[in-house]
Amino acid sequence: MSELGALLSLEYGEPLPAERRAGFGFPVFGSNGEVGRHQSALIAGPGIVVGRKGSVGKVTWSDDDFWPIDTTYWVNCSPEERRWLYWVLSWLPLHRLDTSTGIPGLNRNDVYELEVYRPEAGERRQIAQVLDTLDTAIRETEALIDKLKAVKQGLLHDLLTRGIDANGQLRPPQSEAPQLYKESPLGWIPREWEVEPIISLTSNSVIGPFGSDLVAADYRDSGVPVIFVRDVKPDQLVWKSNVFVTTNKALALAAHEVHAGDVVATKMGLPPCVAAVYPESMSSGIVTADIVRLRPCTDRICPDWMSIFMNSPAVAKQVEQITAGVTRPKVTLRDVRNLLIGLPSIKEQERILDRLVAVQSRIQLEETSREKLIAEKSGLMDDLLTGRVRVTPLLKSLQQTAAQTGA
Repeated sequence: MSELGALLSLEYGEPLPAERRAGFGFPVFGSNGEVGRHQSALIAGPGIVVGRKGSVGKVTWSDDDFWPIDTTYWVNCSPEERRWLYWVLSWLPLHRLDTSTGIPGLNRNDVYELEVYRPEAGERRQIAQVLDTLDTAIRETEALIDKLKAVKQGLLHDLLTRGIDANGQLRPPQSEAPQLYKESPLGWIPREWEVEPIISLTSNSVIGPFGSDLVAADYRDSGVPVIFVRDVKPDQLVWKSNVFVTTNKALALAAHEVHAGDVVATKMGLPPCVAAVYPESMSSGIVTADIVRLRPCTDRICPDWMSIFMNSPAVAKQVEQITAGVTRPKVTLRDVRNLLIGLPSIKEQERILDRLVAVQSRIQLEETSREKLIAEKSGLMDDLLTGRVRVTPLLKSLQQTAAQTGA
């Protein structure tokens, strides 16, 4: 074991006013990461920056020469130790060393007193190599996820304006094939599509309970879930409120029940009128006063199509017109009922949704892979940086596994 003070020193960064930071040059680091660029650097890279004021203990790496400002420390250490120490500092809970009563601050002497496991030089290099490899895989996976999300967004725009024809092909743009399109209140849409208000596509719409019908005293730790505005994300209900009412209370509010296949839309928020389909994975719940429940006529419109179109730019423009000039944008039940939706045939809706599901499935697959890599990296940091697992046997095991699988 070694004290960190014997392995490194934390040097103060120097001020660099915001007006002297531009969008080019060398990176400038504050306590929470890069905060701009500057035409000159203060420290020769690569190097490590540690948050001193504000985001205490946040550790950042720079491949380039860089400028650490006065809310940070930069790490002065042996170049051979640098990458291993980056992982050690990233792993240590430095934020817990904040003892200030005002602005969070990190005293470097407290850091120096920390003891860490320090294996031989060769093993330190191997530990850094293993963790670097995992970190690279995580970054590459995140880049792929970002690219897939951009592809999905572009595809979504095309599908909501051009659709998919009977041959399973995306229609050419209106500018290339004007005969395939017609003008509508939503702009150019395929000739086969119609435009209808939501009210004509729902069998029943309700707004949530008002005032005394549902108050904080009604909330329980178990029972029937209550759906709040914060739970409704674009095209996805992410229920994290963890608030319930009793079965008896839910029965008294049965008119406000929401179940699988219903579409819920927010009356308020930034922006208002965010929609999502209530998932099959959840039991029936109760909506609050700031949510509209829509029950689609499934012989004419798929719930997912209603949700996706309600979150589209075409509907966003309608909502903006309704809320123009209002400080706190909000829509009413009547507003939601009168929103116009582009309506392909059910079969075309299903073709479009299948295409979107395929892209989303790929995104979810990569997101799952990223979470596994993050968990693996976290576990290995605990094991390798404490000496609980030695890196040499681990590398041999990984090499044997790769040989057996033909990798």
